[in-house]
Amino acid sequence: MANNNHTDGQIERRQFLKRTLGAVGVASLPLPISQALAASNGGGNLAPNVPEWTLTQGEPILSPPYGQPSRFEDGVVRTPTDLTPTKTSSWSFTPLQDLNGTITPNGLVFERHHGGVPDIDPEQHQLMLHGMVEKPMIFDMAEIKRFPQVSMKRFLECSGNTLTEWKQPTGKTVQDTHGLLSCCEWTGVRLSTLLRAAGVRDKAKWILAEGADAAAMTRSIPMEKALDDALVVYAQNGEALRPEQGYPLRLILPGFEGNTQIKWLRRLEVSDAPYMTREETSKYTDLMPDGSARQFTFVMEAKSVITFPSGGHTLPEKGFYEIRGLAWSGRGKITQVDVSTDGGRNWTQAKLEGPVEPKALTAFRLPWRWKGGHALLQSRAIDETGYVQPTLQALIDVRGLNSVYHLNAIQTWEVSSDGGISNVHV
Repeated sequence: MANNNHTDGQIERRQFLKRTLGAVGVASLPLPISQALAASNGGGNLAPNVPEWTLTQGEPILSPPYGQPSRFEDGVVRTPTDLTPTKTSSWSFTPLQDLNGTITPNGLVFERHHGGVPDIDPEQHQLMLHGMVEKPMIFDMAEIKRFPQVSMKRFLECSGNTLTEWKQPTGKTVQDTHGLLSCCEWTGVRLSTLLRAAGVRDKAKWILAEGADAAAMTRSIPMEKALDDALVVYAQNGEALRPEQGYPLRLILPGFEGNTQIKWLRRLEVSDAPYMTREETSKYTDLMPDGSARQFTFVMEAKSVITFPSGGHTLPEKGFYEIRGLAWSGRGKITQVDVSTDGGRNWTQAKLEGPVEPKALTAFRLPWRWKGGHALLQSRAIDETGYVQPTLQALIDVRGLNSVYHLNAIQTWEVSSDGGISNVHV
């Protein structure tokens, strides 16, 4: 459990605010007017001058009809992997280091496709529910939307998130290392509601979910999960699903690995056994050191990452900073996040930003005074089951180095004396 020692540079919040507001020369604080004038060289749009955009009328409403980010934010985008031979069976990463709060904007939710993004007409899309049910059914989109609507904020993580980091540090930024992660408010109907409408037979234990993409992506889902908190969704963050997220219908299984949350959902077949598809016999399995493979490793264990400061950032000068990051667990709520600035020798408990919701991203932060020396920044998450995020070596000791998926080890960012920050293993 956490060893709550305050190491050099880690300070209490009250001390942080007192020093930040009272000290002279503290990093990232507004400059006194005299210094601001000198910095602006007395001209341009900088204070105290009146900026040019105040002197003319702005753009009218509906410019454009569907709002877009400022042109000055055009660098905040998803980035592709370079590990796949095609772009139709590939993935892209969410820019976690550029986001604020815990909700991922729809245009920045990471992608993982197995056969490209289909262009589906919702008027011609239906969901078939059959197999071990009393009344096989086919729902069109209008019928799906007549069922009681529910919304849940839940994280979505690819089981391959951080997959390149098993043997050596490879990613430069947190987008590279942890960007197969997003969090949205998902809206739709509970899968249990649809199953009750069809009447599931007593011996039914599994459901095959199938997508309408070119890969016909399929996974077997335990009935227990289907009846617990599974959703069949048609909206994310208040708007219709984006095409790359499964428009017009997808499955959401809170806390489960992303590949099970079938996009472009077209078929649910109920059975008394798993279907042993290609995805669950050879692809999404975990090869262990003795040559055996783990199957149906659905749950994403507790994990966290510091997003500021993180790889690719540079601290401009000594002084006060706020260490910020995200934590999540597929087993429920995050109850604690500890932060270390010395590579795990000492830990300080960070503040969690509420409300903390189960199986959703939780933001954490900790004031920190950087003295200009070498530092190793780490975070470790603890969830409500008592599970503690492991070190990389502890994970390797159990799983070996043949595995690809479910790497939830503690991430380390190294701060050099020049303020540069890089991805390292310790």
